[in-house]
Amino acid sequence: MNVLNFVAAFFGDAAHWQGYDGIPHRILEHVQYSLLALALAAAIGLPAGLLTGHTGRGGNALAFVATAARALPSFGLLVLMAVLLGIGLLPVMIPLVVLAVPPILVTTYEAVRSVDPSPVDAARGMGMTETRILFQVEMPVALPLILSGLRSAAIQIVSTATIAAYVSLGGIGRYIIDGLYQRDYEKVVGGATLVAALALATLAAFWAAGRLAVSPGVRRR
Repeated sequence: MNVLNFVAAFFGDAAHWQGYDGIPHRILEHVQYSLLALALAAAIGLPAGLLTGHTGRGGNALAFVATAARALPSFGLLVLMAVLLGIGLLPVMIPLVVLAVPPILVTTYEAVRSVDPSPVDAARGMGMTETRILFQVEMPVALPLILSGLRSAAIQIVSTATIAAYVSLGGIGRYIIDGLYQRDYEKVVGGATLVAALALATLAAFWAAGRLAVSPGVRRR
């Protein structure tokens, strides 16, 4: 059978659409893991990136942290965390967050630093506080790049969250891991197709968010 036949057989099997191991339930689990990891990474990366970008300090430290984090293998970190912390959600969240923080952190920093200094200087001349300058002047202009960092992190998380299945959790990775163990390549290909489809859906969601959140004037620029 070729890949298309595997895909058709997987999605055409009614048993794959119901129950605990059904596609809707596995997608829901995968989305829950991904959203939690993205929220944690954003809670770390966005404030640090905004602060360092606004002040212009800490750029070298950010580059070092990003390089070090990207060098860590996600699966190796998962195994280490599972050994140290046991089986559960926490050992999965740690490598996913470590994977997602660098693109959010570095892109946010670069986005704020790339804002034209003229309106920032004008805002200071008007007596605006540094907090208001950051959130009312710099952030609206930097928002497209900030969203691109979040989008990159989200896609990496969605693609990597399959590792949750290695420590007995759910998600789409269950199809891949179980399929390989059972030599059920229909299930493996179906799981890989679902991950790819979810990544494309993530791209579409961030495109829509950009259309809604970014002002037309900034988009045209």
